[in-house]
Amino acid sequence: MIYMSKYRFFGLRPQNDKLRSIIIVLLLFIAVPSFGCTSVIVSGKYTKDGKAVMFKHRDSSCQDVAVEYFQGEKYRMMCLVNADWRTNPLAKVPLGTHEAWAGENETGFAIMNTATYDLKDDDIPMELMDREGVFMYRALEICATLEDFEHYLDTLSRPMYVEANFGVIDNQGGAAYYEVNNHSWSKYDVNREPLGYRVVTNFTMTGRVEDRKGVDRYIKAHKILASSYVPMEEWDHTFFVKNISCSGAPILRDITSCAITFEGNTMWASLGKPDKVPCLPYKL
Repeated sequence: MIYMSKYRFFGLRPQNDKLRSIIIVLLLFIAVPSFGCTSVIVSGKYTKDGKAVMFKHRDSSCQDVAVEYFQGEKYRMMCLVNADWRTNPLAKVPLGTHEAWAGENETGFAIMNTATYDLKDDDIPMELMDREGVFMYRALEICATLEDFEHYLDTLSRPMYVEANFGVIDNQGGAAYYEVNNHSWSKYDVNREPLGYRVVTNFTMTGRVEDRKGVDRYIKAHKILASSYVPMEEWDHTFFVKNISCSGAPILRDITSCAITFEGNTMWASLGKPDKVPCLPYKL
């Protein structure tokens, strides 16, 4: 396990040569086609109720999504799922298990992911990868806190068949992103972010720079948040859908399938193009 607390951001003037160099390198990748999702976690230190807010704008080849409820091994949970996961032969869901592409359980533990393309460092065949949905479903079944999730990461059999950023919040004030590949993980504590929030798209801080995706969306989301006149304590589901999901290209795309915000033990979901469908609350 590697613990990481350093931060990177755009939309603000860099204060040192090292950060300035990082920005220049990342700007080189703006023209590269990007894949995956755009996400934000806001520390509970800056919200009205003291609980973290977690937002995911999902891009996916599967446009038909739904929220389903499950009774897990330990906890009840509500999950964002691909509506055809039971019948799609391409879905990588082992017999007897389920998948979730974001979700929250009855303890207030919530999880989401964004795909990465710069972390895999082994020869595990690609056809065995992309188990993030199964990985998150299992986490929702058994985890109540960030500590539970980290124990899950430490004890899960290797390889884990994932390559992703995972955003996690809990009811005890925990809020963090985890960069995870088949064998290891790194943590970024959002409560230690100088800005009070963290933006994550489809690259990591520990992976290969040449394989980064989603840098254009990362920069745009940062600029939107850094220039917002709305106080951070008012950054809720309405704010994120209006200002991030509906901000146009490169964030709102043909492959956008939904927007999810975890806020005060409620999962707000726009199931479809966020600029065309309502954002509705889901509760356990």
